[in-house]
Amino acid sequence: MARFRLIEGPVPLHHQVYLDLRGALDAAEWTPGDQLPPERELAERYGVSLITVRRALTDLAREHRLERTRGRGTFVTRPPIQLDLDAPTSFTEEIRRLGHDPATRIVTAQTVPAEPAVADALGIAHGAQVVHLERLRMADGDPLLLEQVYLPEARFPGLLAGDLEHGSLYELLHDRYGTSVVLAREAIEPVAIESREAVLLGVEPGRPALLIEGVAFDDAGRPIELAITYVRGDRTRYHMERVVTRSGQPDTAAAGRHTP
Repeated sequence: MARFRLIEGPVPLHHQVYLDLRGALDAAEWTPGDQLPPERELAERYGVSLITVRRALTDLAREHRLERTRGRGTFVTRPPIQLDLDAPTSFTEEIRRLGHDPATRIVTAQTVPAEPAVADALGIAHGAQVVHLERLRMADGDPLLLEQVYLPEARFPGLLAGDLEHGSLYELLHDRYGTSVVLAREAIEPVAIESREAVLLGVEPGRPALLIEGVAFDDAGRPIELAITYVRGDRTRYHMERVVTRSGQPDTAAAGRHTP
């Protein structure tokens, strides 16, 4: 640690400490679960104030490289998996592309009467039968996403007999029912995850998560799927790319979803 001497100059001292600590993490001098030295010890090693060290640690915690717990100290966490919000590939393909081992576990697979909110989203009668599919999506054995999906049973009879654990849901809809998903409208909001979802995702209740709720449409503009997805905030990080035009032209923002 402290592989270079901090110097006064245009680069703030707290950022120099941040860079050195991040380098130590990248070099696996500390691994996930390890506890960092106390703040006072770090301050003495770097020859800076406690405030400087705390700013550096806060920056690393903001990047989910560290977790700071009052009364316990600062611990190394696993870097979040960087998911592309615009990726046209399935979750499985995206996770594999990033060098991780994807897996899916079925939590719920049943046919149920549609509650009003589900029926309205799918444009079907209240109480009509829908396929309710709940899947836990994982990387390297760790849960990342909990998907809760509803589809009209009348349009996709026998869907639950398909391979919903190893294959793509959208590929199944296309191959068996001739239905292609061409558009998804989604809303994303931060939430404090509740107890049932927290247990499934392996986190404590109240931890921050992303809630993605959206409706998918076929090529005729008909809604065919309502999807509610809880995304672990400590293990995932979404990014997207925007194409911005100037000269009075409106901005164009690209935003998509991972196909199940």
